[in-house]
Amino acid sequence: MPNVKPLRLLVLLVFPFALAGCQMASQHMADVQAGMTGENLSVGKVQREISVGMSSAQVVEVLGAPNIVTTDEQRREVWVYDKIATDRAYSASSGGISTLFLGIGSGFGGLGGVGASGSSGAASTSQRTLTIIIKFDAANRVRDFAYHQSKF
Repeated sequence: MPNVKPLRLLVLLVFPFALAGCQMASQHMADVQAGMTGENLSVGKVQREISVGMSSAQVVEVLGAPNIVTTDEQRREVWVYDKIATDRAYSASSGGISTLFLGIGSGFGGLGGVGASGSSGAASTSQRTLTIIIKFDAANRVRDFAYHQSKF
């Protein structure tokens, strides 16, 4: 009978890392979205931190540089922030444990054959857009702002 202790030690060392790599795609997507809504551009950030009378320098501190800078008919600046995000998620299910132990063989109490070897999965894609328009007066102070957000 082969020595089982080294195989058990190998399983105890490898198994936690294998489980750590099994994070579900939906959880990963939620983590990514949480990071995207943190300090990045959002409707909430505009509502909380942009106000009439702010200087253009203060707007840049809060929102960063705009995508587009134009002027209106009276030569006053108009800044446009236009952001698009694509969220993709794919989740797969397969017999990961049997694949992990398949190379060990039957010397490990027959554990090499545990689990199914089939697989299945699902994918989804969605897009989000955010457009912010900030209008400045002749003294480069915010005189008006508007925003539009969509998800499809």
